[in-house]
Amino acid sequence: MKRFRCFLFFDDRAGWRLPYNITSESENDMSVDIEALDAAAERPVLVRDGLDEPVIIESIQLLRKDNEFFVHVRSTNGAEGVSFTNMKGRVYAPILLECIVPYFIGKDARDLENHLWGVYRQGSNYKMLGQPLWCPVAWVEMAILDMLGRIAGKSMADLLGGAVRDRAKFYVASGRRDSTPEGEVEYLQSLVDETHAPAVKFRVGGRMSRGEDASPNRTPRLIELSRKRLGDEMDIHADANSSYDPPQAIEVGRMLEDIGAVYFEEPCPFDHLEDTKVVTDTLTLPVSGGEQESSDRRFRWMIANTGVNIVQPDIHYYGGLIRSIRVARMAAVADMPTTVHISGGFGFIYMLIFASITPDIGFYQEYKRGIEKYGDLFEPALKIENGEMTVPQGPGSGIVDLGGILEGAEEH
Repeated sequence: MKRFRCFLFFDDRAGWRLPYNITSESENDMSVDIEALDAAAERPVLVRDGLDEPVIIESIQLLRKDNEFFVHVRSTNGAEGVSFTNMKGRVYAPILLECIVPYFIGKDARDLENHLWGVYRQGSNYKMLGQPLWCPVAWVEMAILDMLGRIAGKSMADLLGGAVRDRAKFYVASGRRDSTPEGEVEYLQSLVDETHAPAVKFRVGGRMSRGEDASPNRTPRLIELSRKRLGDEMDIHADANSSYDPPQAIEVGRMLEDIGAVYFEEPCPFDHLEDTKVVTDTLTLPVSGGEQESSDRRFRWMIANTGVNIVQPDIHYYGGLIRSIRVARMAAVADMPTTVHISGGFGFIYMLIFASITPDIGFYQEYKRGIEKYGDLFEPALKIENGEMTVPQGPGSGIVDLGGILEGAEEH
């Protein structure tokens, strides 16, 4: 079983500075005990100190302001919390309002961990397994955590076990495939100039494309050009978005190894777990995955069988911070980092909260910009220094003025 820890070293074969140490195949015979993984995932996450009285949920609303959607929760004693949805707020609104919200009304918010199972069962909601179910659950969960933190006078990080860091290194992600290799590298450089990021991520392949490139020869040319133009000190990530079968993924992975890339994300279709494992077992380059995953058992399989080297639950897609923390705890048993995937907009704030409480987050966290829009909502304001972002402080999510967020918002 391939193991690695997050630290910098030089690979003599390629001469590149890499942030993960991949052991030799002779060391890949470790096994992970399933019972140990289950025990790690089943430990309570929410710290209820300071929450001595019941917090009964009176209302949950989906609000819209400009082009953003929020979930607003209020208790019977007037406490409030807010979460920002991802880009699916409008799309999943009927599921949120008809299937998720009714379960939580009248419940004690302090029992949030149990409610994640209860809402999964309610009205056979489990039959919607995937983003349509877990995104709305995540929005409610994070609004409740914000409310509980404000009641207890604690940050969400403290509610979830306590912070182990107050800043996180990040890479800046492009997210484009409609660009030429030359145009893409130029765009990546502009992102670096704007954010002072020490690392980047670009997309290879064609997204669920059965091996077809986004344009002819784009991927090999982009990989080669990225190192030449961005320089030897830039750490490079690549995301295939489920583009390849194992032979193709290994071929592209070898190109990425040649330029000393940091990791290769989702090389094979996301639900082709065995195919991804073939790639993981073959490459020395770390393979990451889990963005589309919604099943704790499949994450357990990926961890126990080293289907990937880095697990990547999406905080929205997977159902919130608590469920993602459970994945990270399983991964920690296997000495495997958890580097969450994020949606855009406000999503990087939840990433920072997760990164602050998770011991092994890998080397870089995903950032799609937004600090210029949201940073001043916090005290102290969020900032970027030396390739790191600071973590929100203060009760709940750390937003100082909830009233300002809600002012002018309309119920959806």
